[in-house]
Amino acid sequence: MPVDMTGDDLANLAYLVLLGSALIAIMLVRMRGSMVKALQNLTVWGLIFVGIVAAYGVWDDIRGDLPIQSVSSEAGQIILPRARDGHYYLTADVNGTATRFVVDTGATDIVLTQEAARAAGIDVDGLQYFGRALTANGEVSTARVVLDSIDIDGIQDRKVTASVNGGQLRESLLGMRYLQRFEKIEITGNRLILTR
Repeated sequence: MPVDMTGDDLANLAYLVLLGSALIAIMLVRMRGSMVKALQNLTVWGLIFVGIVAAYGVWDDIRGDLPIQSVSSEAGQIILPRARDGHYYLTADVNGTATRFVVDTGATDIVLTQEAARAAGIDVDGLQYFGRALTANGEVSTARVVLDSIDIDGIQDRKVTASVNGGQLRESLLGMRYLQRFEKIEITGNRLILTR
């Protein structure tokens, strides 16, 4: 599987390689009298360095297994930690199917990707994309739908109006049409708290 690396990732990797090379050079200079011992130490440090680089490379995968939200349906509260990319993500059952959303206070509507709508049992090919929405990538067509239910670990809403994006959309958006159902929306520390 190919690995996508951003400029920051490449800079971090270059820094680690430079740091590792400097440590190796210092060790070789200090231990030039005993080459066997130097090679043993070099091997140990090399393994440690490779372990650090490997852990850095799979950190997102490891982190992805951690819980992303906490819900107290009795208190009517959803707590979302801020993701590494600065966004807040929420997983809700849409018509009984788990769907991941970006919580977007700048979006008016609940907007499903084509894939999420299909998974929720919506016939996306039979929809009429008469609506228009302005996005960061320009204008896109949308189709209005009514979702049977949105359920977030016991916090449930029925017959919810939403839109299906007619173009490319990486993540479904949870906009103000849904967020206004909460009495309070607050960001404290690195958490977004929605309270009914």
